[in-house]
Order: sequence, then C-alpha cells, then structure tokens
Amino acid sequence: MRAKYVRNVMKFAFPARTSRDTLFEKSSWFVMLENQVNCLAGIGECTLINGLSIDNQDFFEMKIAKTCQFINENNYYDDSDLQMYPGIRFGFETALNDLKNGGRRLIFDNPFYQGNQSIPINGLVWMGTFEEMEKHFREKIEAGYNCIKVKVGALNFQDEYSFLKRMRKEYGDDFILRLDANGAFLPQEAEEKLKYLSDLHVHSIEQPVKSGQHESLAYLCGLKIIDIALDEELIGIAEKEQKRKLLFDIKPQYIVLKPSLLGGFTECDEWIKLAEQSQTGWWITSALESNVGLNAIAQWTAGYHPAIHQGLGTGNIYSNNIVSPLRVKEGKLYSDPDGFWDFSAIFE
Repeated sequence: MRAKYVRNVMKFAFPARTSRDTLFEKSSWFVMLENQVNCLAGIGECTLINGLSIDNQDFFEMKIAKTCQFINENNYYDDSDLQMYPGIRFGFETALNDLKNGGRRLIFDNPFYQGNQSIPINGLVWMGTFEEMEKHFREKIEAGYNCIKVKVGALNFQDEYSFLKRMRKEYGDDFILRLDANGAFLPQEAEEKLKYLSDLHVHSIEQPVKSGQHESLAYLCGLKIIDIALDEELIGIAEKEQKRKLLFDIKPQYIVLKPSLLGGFTECDEWIKLAEQSQTGWWITSALESNVGLNAIAQWTAGYHPAIHQGLGTGNIYSNNIVSPLRVKEGKLYSDPDGFWDFSAIFE
C-alpha cells in the first residue's frame, strides 16, 4: 500500500459568517491510499477548522506527511499517535474504507450509496444582513426544506428575534426551526434569551454558551425552556468514561456529532451508544468538508436510518467543490446513481 496527499484550498461561494468569525476559504488535505497490486485507490479528506478543531494547525500537514511516510515504509496504517488529530484520523479512516470497498467512493455499503435511500436534512441559513438571511430563508422554504437551521448570536439579539418571529409568522408551523448560537450567549443572559425565543416554537438550540461551562449548560438543560444540543462541548473528549460523565453531568436533550472533529466514525459510534443509553437524542452534522468528507459522513449516517433531520446540507458552500454524485432535492440528500466523481482538479 502506498500513500500520498495533496492540499487544496476550498473557496466559499459566499462569506460564511458565524458568531466566531467570517470564512472565505478553508484548506483540506486529500489523502490517497493505493493498492499497487490491483491499482485501486481509496480517497479521504483530512480537515480542520481553525479555532475549533483540537488538531494542531501548525503541525497538521507535517503529521499527514509523516503518516503517509509510515504507511509507505511499513505497508500498514497506525493511528495510535493521532489521538490529538481527529481531522487526520477521519481522513485516513475514510480512505481505508474506500480502498477496502474497491476504490469506488463506497465508504459504507448501504442503500444510500446505491441511490435507494435519502436522508432528511435541515436547510442552513448563515449569518449575514437580515435582507440576505431573509432571502436565503425563503429560498430554503421554496426548495422544499421543512427544517431550517439559523445561526444566531453575531447580530443584535432583538433584531435576530424580530427576524425569526417574522419568518415564523409568515410560514406558521409548516417548518421546524433549529438555532445554533456557537456559544455566543453569556451565561448570565442565556436563560432570559431562551425564554424570549421560546414563543417561536424552537426545536432546539445548539451550544447556547461557550464550551467548558458545564454548570451553566446543566442549568439551562434542566430548565427545559428550549431543548439544548451540545456541539463544541464534545470536541476533545476521547475517553469513553469522559463521554459518559459529560452526558450524565449536563443531561443535554441532544448531542451533535461531527466525525471530522471527533476523531472519525468509530468515535462517533461510541457517542451514539452512550447517548442512547442515557436517552439523549442526537443528529449528525458535516463540518465544512468538501464533497469527499460529506459523502463519507452521509453514507455512515444512512446506516442509522435517521428519522429526524441531519445537518448534511453543506454540499453547495464551495465554488470549487469536488464534482460528486451527491444531490439535494426537497430537503433530502441522496446519491445519484448516474452521477460521477471528478478529481482532476485535485490529483494529476
């Protein structure tokens, strides 16, 4: 087995604004594992989000290079020293599964890959001017999404509330409303803001306060004003007992699973088992991956036959995304059996 990688800068099709910052581009490192006997190749995506991933940004590419070098010298993959590099583990796990399944971008064999299963997803409204947000909101509704997720916390709260109230009044209860604060609320103001938002029939809000504030989060979850979903809170927690303790201490209504931030699919499988044991809901979300990472996450997600909406609607965020069979229609993600992959812009 031979390994190589290439770095590619993904260009956002629009300024991607959250309460943390505004993104215009993001790097991904695509790894290729080749079987020299049958000439098959598996491809995976190593990715990180600056300021959010625990991966060391300064040594990220060097670690990928060393992992490839180890494979080339020893003819096998070893992730024992990648505990602090979940974005790299995710990429190599994807590439290995792809290679094992014939190098067909088949990461998990299920009806989704064959085009016989779709996944309900939420439409994501990024932060922007309220005119832009309203335009994007309407576009999502018109495109058939019945679950809309809105980023909140970067703009004036009263103005955000007024915008959401206007959308709820116009479209009634025909859509599910999810919010994502990315930790923007201060602990001392979070309860009041949740009460304010509660009359909008909000399904849930992700990470209302910054991660690490367990007492505040436990208090907010216990109030049950709006269901709380932990997101950033899960990052960096690798030991099973740590995961179990977090769920026990905070008692969230939901957790949000992002494989590239949490160390891959095996780690997320463990989170799901622990969540179900504690009667905690969950859903899966992509984390700014290209279509390579999104494809892997979607196939893995499909294996759980999710009934609620997943956060996998990021396929159109890049102007230079990898051509793939992934399609979205009426708020559902599926793989087009007549579609194809084109890596000509990445691998020569």
